[in-house]
Amino acid sequence: MKKMIVTVMLGVLWGINGPKIYISADMEGVVGAVTGAQLGPSGFEYERFRKFMTAEVNAAIEGARSAGAGEILVADSHGNGQNLLIDKLPKDVQIVRSWPRPLGMVGGLDKRFDGAIFLGYHSSTDNLEGVRAHTFSSARLTSVKLNGTAVSEGVWNAAIAGEMGIPVIMVSGDDATVAEVSSLVGNVEGAVVKYALSFHSAKTLHPEAAFDLIRDKAEQAVKNIKRYKPYRVKSPVTVTMSFKHYRPVELLGYLSMFERIDSHSIRYGAKTMEEASRIRTFILSYEGGNSVP
Repeated sequence: MKKMIVTVMLGVLWGINGPKIYISADMEGVVGAVTGAQLGPSGFEYERFRKFMTAEVNAAIEGARSAGAGEILVADSHGNGQNLLIDKLPKDVQIVRSWPRPLGMVGGLDKRFDGAIFLGYHSSTDNLEGVRAHTFSSARLTSVKLNGTAVSEGVWNAAIAGEMGIPVIMVSGDDATVAEVSSLVGNVEGAVVKYALSFHSAKTLHPEAAFDLIRDKAEQAVKNIKRYKPYRVKSPVTVTMSFKHYRPVELLGYLSMFERIDSHSIRYGAKTMEEASRIRTFILSYEGGNSVP
């Protein structure tokens, strides 16, 4: 423990001008998380898993700092965007919270950053495997495609980062998640903290073992940051979104910017990934006629 504290302190000193790291933290891929009982305020294990989620972020910060990282920004990117116990994070770290935000799960990301880390991520709704597999909205969407390729949240967010010239250097979650991101994004450090058995079951590491793994992988990722390449998709981009329900597709089809390609799917074009993200955020966030408290 003393050695770890000294290493982190040295990392902070070395990292004043070190690589700037962005961390986006989701929750479905957190160690041990398997059902809604861990993932939302009404779940009986939610408060415990908020601690695990925060501990995973802290482990990544420790690993990054031990490798010389400088500025770190953390985005709370699950559910209501208010899951991390922010008083348990280092006091020199800033946090992005709640919604909506134009870049969604990577809100606050900009060209100043040298690398991105995705923690607690999950596989896509198109994937046949993975714990709690979905893309952006488990209640509303059945598929999201970029230029005809089905993507997960991790791949979509990697494309936003890549457009800025920022590589994704590490991802954590279950085995299906790490494999899916790696298959498209390419070389990333993968921290597999559990192994999917079904949508609601996994063989999981002990939490402390997961924190150790994430710490080690983050350290390796920052130490070797020059080895990772930004993930870039061809622009302009074409986005296809398939919905579980008929009505939103019908209504979006009234607008000329959307092409209704079947009863449950729409397609739209965007000049950049940032523009594509803004449109997607609007589609999934707008609630016309509702008052704001």
